[in-house]
Amino acid sequence: MDELVERSPNVTLVARGTPSSTGTHNGFYYSHWTDNAGADVTYSMGGGGQFSYTWRNSGNFVGGKGWNPGNAGRVINYSGSYSPQGNSYLAVYGWTRNPLIEYYVVESFGSYNPSSGATNRGSFTSDGSTYDILVSTRYNQPSIDGTKTFQQFWSVRRNKRASGTVTFANHVNAWRNAGLNLGNQWNYQILAVEGYHSSGSASMTVR
Repeated sequence: MDELVERSPNVTLVARGTPSSTGTHNGFYYSHWTDNAGADVTYSMGGGGQFSYTWRNSGNFVGGKGWNPGNAGRVINYSGSYSPQGNSYLAVYGWTRNPLIEYYVVESFGSYNPSSGATNRGSFTSDGSTYDILVSTRYNQPSIDGTKTFQQFWSVRRNKRASGTVTFANHVNAWRNAGLNLGNQWNYQILAVEGYHSSGSASMTVR
């Protein structure tokens, strides 16, 4: 992946058939990935943990701001606006290695509820809502280590929101109790927006 050189406090990345990017900006790690499948996606970053997306008839993209490495005990505060049209998620998102796991704490979503496409492992309550626990397997798909087969762990919030607090340790513990163990090497952990063949806009700040 290409890393942008920071030139000013506000950076705009226009990702329309261009390489994905990772780096640091105003004290936060950022990641932006797109499959370039006709994606018309604009990703911009403001002060601190602020970032914005606009997308139209996109392929698949995911990105946002947060930390690298992640942390099992992090309390993540966020606020903003999220307006998807079609298939999209707003989530705390990240990866671990040993084993390679992609995880989502979905705080809001568009037309597609990810709990309908994965195996349910129960539910639990955290930060004012019930979350459904799910697991799925991705075969020969893009990952932080190239094309791999790996599991996805999900917590999907029943009461959607675009501002609040995620006590991430509660999700780690709930997954563990459901037999889902994250890896022992933490990669990035971000507040992310993901879109898949959809349109929309989001302006978020993570703290």
